[in-house]
Amino acid sequence: MAVLPPDLPLEYVRLGLRFDRLESGFVDAYTGNPRLRAEVADEPAPTPSGLRDQARTLLQELDAAGLPADRTEYLRGQLTGLECTARKMSGEQIGFVDEVAAYFQVDVAPGDPAEYAAAHAELAALLPGDGTLAERYAAHRRREECPPDRLETAVHALSSALRDRVRGQYGLPEVETVRYEVVTDKPWSGFNYYEGGYRSRVAINADLPHRLSQLPHLVAHESYPGHHTEHCRKERGLVDRADRMEHTVFLVNTPECLMAEGLADLGVQASIGEGWGPWAAEILGDLGLRFDGHLAERIATAAAPLNRVRQDAAVLLHDRGADVDEVSAYLQRWSLVSAERAAQQIRFLTDPLWRAYTSTYVEGFDLLSRWLAARPAEQSVADRFLRLLDEPLTPRAVAGELRAV
Repeated sequence: MAVLPPDLPLEYVRLGLRFDRLESGFVDAYTGNPRLRAEVADEPAPTPSGLRDQARTLLQELDAAGLPADRTEYLRGQLTGLECTARKMSGEQIGFVDEVAAYFQVDVAPGDPAEYAAAHAELAALLPGDGTLAERYAAHRRREECPPDRLETAVHALSSALRDRVRGQYGLPEVETVRYEVVTDKPWSGFNYYEGGYRSRVAINADLPHRLSQLPHLVAHESYPGHHTEHCRKERGLVDRADRMEHTVFLVNTPECLMAEGLADLGVQASIGEGWGPWAAEILGDLGLRFDGHLAERIATAAAPLNRVRQDAAVLLHDRGADVDEVSAYLQRWSLVSAERAAQQIRFLTDPLWRAYTSTYVEGFDLLSRWLAARPAEQSVADRFLRLLDEPLTPRAVAGELRAV
């Protein structure tokens, strides 16, 4: 078999590593040759305009590089995202909707308040009692909070159970491992740091209360069958076996992020499916940590449309001139969150690196949920989900498959 010339993928990796010199954390994971990273670190300091021009040059050369179609389209999406980031770093003013489109290949549309109101009505029926719906919902969430000193124990129990299921359903390298740590002062609830060699470190933010019914989603998202599982399978398949070195670097604000967050948010559905609430309640109940799994599952389904509210908040904040107080009130009204939780969400929405990233969760989950549901009748959820774990799919390619159904 002919070996493809590595030049353009190599230059893409170099370019991604250069962005990390301007914005620490832009490289979410790097598993390639350490010498390459050292070489980039020894280069003269990059400039945003220089990175923009490099991204444009690689985009111009892409079609002539002789790469397979899926590889070409993957790199086209990644380089388009990098070009937009470089323009923003140069001081160019780019609207939030346009920024999301360039990074993630999706068009952002505001949610429908009528759908939010319908979700509120369903939640009200599930949470009867005195007080406003927001008060009853907050009380329910407090009842489900995991004691901080039991958080790591609960996470490890769920991780072990999910790992066993994922090994049977999707397969994992024998040597893979995940270690968990509790951190503070972060704008997110959890974060996977993939270290290469089938190893991950997962940080959990103790500043936020963690609900027992939310912990299965957190562990599934970060580890099994989410980020850790995807990284392991792509390192083994696309990097080690197919020699696609572009997958040795994972870059923030590129289409691969929307795919990764969308598949991770489908983790519970892809590993457990219906009945996940009682399943998790039984595991945590053995630790003396109790919640109503049946009710938790029904509430999660009813509240799902409210996931889009945080993206609406970003549009209001960045494209429609709303001030922080207006956005906080919007989040509290429709998401039924406290002022403190709204402030945490706004912190994420105003972080220079992460402000557009909320769309990866909202649009990623929506796109991949529809794609998973549209699978051929003879194809199982596991078989469909395995494509997300193994293939270099892009949001544009997935949307194209949906249009063809």
